[in-house]
Parts: sequence; structure tokens; C-alpha cells
Amino acid sequence: MPTPSRQIRAVFDADTITVYQAYSPAIAEPALAAQTFALPFKRERMTWIKPSFLWMMYRCGWASKPGQERVLALRITREGFEWALAHSCGSRPAECETEEAWKARLAASPVRVQWDPERGPGLERLEHRSIQIGLSGEAVDRYVDRWITAIEDVTDLAVRIGAEAGGGEEVRRLLPVERAYPLDAELAAFVGASDQERP
Repeated sequence: MPTPSRQIRAVFDADTITVYQAYSPAIAEPALAAQTFALPFKRERMTWIKPSFLWMMYRCGWASKPGQERVLALRITREGFEWALAHSCGSRPAECETEEAWKARLAASPVRVQWDPERGPGLERLEHRSIQIGLSGEAVDRYVDRWITAIEDVTDLAVRIGAEAGGGEEVRRLLPVERAYPLDAELAAFVGASDQERP
């Protein structure tokens, strides 16, 4: 059965969902020590979280790109994750939405969402898409102060998988097991998800 074109897939349990970010050691190490972000992390900047491990690997080049040498797996509350989705605006106007209306909605929204082509084990582009979520303003404060429950350094895993990228069953065995994340119909429609699992 083909994967729906826009479906949130993630590692999650009853209370939390795992998202990924990559930073320099200067930001990652204080975050790991505090188990949330601390200086020199800047709350004033938009910060992007990604439920897809492989999309994060595509973005950071298996932890090889400057400023993205440390890959963090962050467990955040599902309540916070769904708050972010409910307070988001797409990176492009919705169907039947004027440019002016979209720009006004974008300016008022503390969260931005976009759907980018998902990646395979060799970082090849796939037909279905993966959600990226940009947090700013109030959403960053909620993320740092209330949503994060644990931070784990998964850089070694990223480097290990990257060294075998595209390499068959061993790579697939090492990858985090991501499942379709359940969203109610209204929230799925709001963020443009297709054929999403239901709670």
C-alpha cells in the first residue's frame, strides 16, 4: 500500500513524540546538559523541528555540515506538538486563499509548516512528503520551557548509518521506527495532511 502523499510519520508513545534538530556543539552541549535549550541558543530565531529522521539526515548531511555536527533527538509532549500544528500557517497560500489573506495569517502565526519530499536511506527523494515545523515567538518559548521532556544525542547513530547509506537491511535495522501519527480530521485538514491516521 503506497504511503499517503502528506502524512506525519514519527517515533511516538502515548505522551510524547520525537523530533530532530542538528546544531553546532556550542548549542548542543548546553542543551544536553540542561535537557532543554540554553544559551547560546537564540529564542528570537525561528527554529525548525522535524519528525522524520531521514529528512534531518538529508538536511545535515549525516551530521557533516558546518553548524549541524550534532544531531539531537528531542522528545516533546504530544499536547505541545499538536498545539504547534493548530497554531500554524503554511509556507504557501492554501487553495482558494488570496495572497493578502495568507500574508496576514502568516504574520499572526507563531508556527510555520511546510511539506518537503521525504528521503530514503540513501537520502534519495521519495514521492511522498514529510512535514517540517518552524517555531517562532510564543511557540519557541513553549517548546523550550514546557514541551521538551528529554534530549538525546544521536550523532553517533547518524554517522554510523551515513557510513552505510543505502546499504540494505543493516541500515533499515538501525533506523528509528516511524509510524503514522494520529491526527483528528479537523487538524489533519488544517495542516494539509492526507489520509492521516485517526486517534
